[in-house]
Amino acid sequence: MNNSASLPLVIGLGELLWDCFGDDRRPGGAPANVAFQANQLGCRGTVVTRVGQDDLGRELLDFLKQQQLATDYVQVDENYPTGTVTVEFSDANDPQYTIHEQVAWDHLEFNDRLATLMGEAQAVCFGTLAQREAASREAIHQCLAATGEDCLVVYDINLRQKYYDRDWIERSLKAARVVKLNQDEVQVLSELLSVDGSDLPRFAKQLQTDYGVEAVCITRGSGGCLIYAESQSYDIPGTPVEVADAVGAGDAFTAALISRRLLGWPWDRAALFANRVGGLVASKSGAMPVLRDEFEQLSQEIKNS
Repeated sequence: MNNSASLPLVIGLGELLWDCFGDDRRPGGAPANVAFQANQLGCRGTVVTRVGQDDLGRELLDFLKQQQLATDYVQVDENYPTGTVTVEFSDANDPQYTIHEQVAWDHLEFNDRLATLMGEAQAVCFGTLAQREAASREAIHQCLAATGEDCLVVYDINLRQKYYDRDWIERSLKAARVVKLNQDEVQVLSELLSVDGSDLPRFAKQLQTDYGVEAVCITRGSGGCLIYAESQSYDIPGTPVEVADAVGAGDAFTAALISRRLLGWPWDRAALFANRVGGLVASKSGAMPVLRDEFEQLSQEIKNS
């Protein structure tokens, strides 16, 4: 397990769940994906979440261990079940998701152990979904408040269905140093926050001005990404890949961006690396393919280019 204290600590803070497809299921949750990829990218990835005291919870803990992720900060809830999402395919091209409510990760609790962990973190990534209940929302923001002054706090907006609110989003924007979202989320936020989303650089600059964030990253799938930081707009083109499974590709992008910024890479190179990492994960099946060697080779290529 990647336990070296010298490695930067990157925390994935929020939901952990099972995506259920009929009789089949697979682990899900953006924070776990980010932590796993951070581990592969030379950091010490750690998941902060909550599962139920049930078989599904025990299976998730076993899964994290198999993926070489520490489970020390996964809380176990005696009252609420492990989170699940039911995926139905009445139309093969339009899957329907039911994210079940009142589950363990809705009831994350802040405590002294988490306060200590957050104070040690070099980076924390969090999203919107895990804030749908007041209990977990307050715990998440207490965690963010416990981070050190130099901690890279990344808000991966990651909107899911109805589980977002203007107040939650604005509070999260104000707590973040870096904001990441995709083009679809730009349109939602432009209406919600009354910010013009027709011009991406202008939208990003407005978010930066209004909420005091250092950088805004907008992903565009195969179209690459746009980053606005340090009063500059960086337009990074995508690299064509044959997509096997896009699940987790955005989380890999986030982890890669975090890892290279922690190494001091400039925004444009960090974003180029993140694009390539996301594409590589999309070309493989599953959200957590083992690609440590490929990532290191890619890092060297871009660093030396």
